Amino acid sequence: MRSIIIAIKMTVVLTVLTGIVYPLAMVGVARILFPSQAAGSLIYRNGAAAGSSLIAQGFKLPKYFHPRPSAAGQNGYDPTSSGGSNSGPTNKGFIDSVKQRVKAFAEENPGVQRSQVPVDIVTASGSGLDPEISPAAAELQVARVAKARGISEEAVRELVTSYTRPRLGGFLGEPGVNVLELNLALDDLHKSGPTALK
Repeated sequence: MRSIIIAIKMTVVLTVLTGIVYPLAMVGVARILFPSQAAGSLIYRNGAAAGSSLIAQGFKLPKYFHPRPSAAGQNGYDPTSSGGSNSGPTNKGFIDSVKQRVKAFAEENPGVQRSQVPVDIVTASGSGLDPEISPAAAELQVARVAKARGISEEAVRELVTSYTRPRLGGFLGEPGVNVLELNLALDDLHKSGPTALK
């Protein structure tokens, strides 16, 4: 009987420590040391959240840089349904959809040859919500965005450069361009109002 009472007490104590005290302490420390990250890395415009720098959104208008395709949710870009398509390079449906995306990307960005289209802009990431595209994918969209906004390609290219994240430590991973941050910077630059996610 004594062993059972000790076991029950230990269960209660450990449940309180590991299930309540520790999580609350970690949340408190995170909010103090990393307030933006602890709050979801939200980006605000005009007093409202425009989105998270960690989650892709489906920009479709010509004046915006377009993100990677998304397999998250029925229509893509659903943060409550993160996940990849689970299709591989031997899947005919996957190959056909990539070919269609390459064709569509080349058509919406005049002057771009199909052979120039980077793989990241026509394939979904594992989460389906990757917020970044490669610098090459951004560069191929510069002319379209500049034309749609009536500004110089050089101005748009400078913004792309300033929003390009380098390799971590100079050698880990690949450089990336955060699409939401870049599009919001374009809106801020030309005072065209908050981002319309269309």
